[in-house]
Amino acid sequence: MATTSLSSSVASLCFSLSSELLPSDCREKPNSLSWSSSFPQLKLSASSISIPCPSNLSLRQKFVIEAAWTRRSRSEAAKRPNRKSWKQRTDMYLRPFLLNIFFSKRFIHAKVMHRGTSKVISVATTNAKDLRNTLPSLIDNNAARVIGKLIAERSKEADVYAIAYEPGRNERIEGRLGIILDTIQENGIIFV
Repeated sequence: MATTSLSSSVASLCFSLSSELLPSDCREKPNSLSWSSSFPQLKLSASSISIPCPSNLSLRQKFVIEAAWTRRSRSEAAKRPNRKSWKQRTDMYLRPFLLNIFFSKRFIHAKVMHRGTSKVISVATTNAKDLRNTLPSLIDNNAARVIGKLIAERSKEADVYAIAYEPGRNERIEGRLGIILDTIQENGIIFV
């Protein structure tokens, strides 16, 4: 039998099992060594166990589960400067196909790469033989439209329908670059 008592000082629930509360015939030694047969002779008390309260911070700190941090503090970043950020570590898997466009003085080059394996999915350049001989200019807006259309078609052939483009620092999406990106989007490729 268990009795429940409420202590006002600790304000906790205490359970005590006492052999005095049991009849005298149950207080005899059991014939069996099982746990259930020895139970009436135990004296258990939960009043000796203290439950941490807000005033006792040293005990409370043991029961706090620390949450995982999402960003690094400045001091931690200074200690480990080469550690990549969360975006740098996960972006490769969330947006695996990356569009790379390069404008030289004579040609326009574009390719779609898989970030994880660094494999080239599709390539288009105005330096290719068929484009070099057919286009009147290899660096004008018309050449940019042709490159955008070729990249979109070749990416679809490789079953890639969503790509990412990350502009460089101080790079504006305008002019020939804007034309290439718009043409790719018009031909059914989604930018993520």
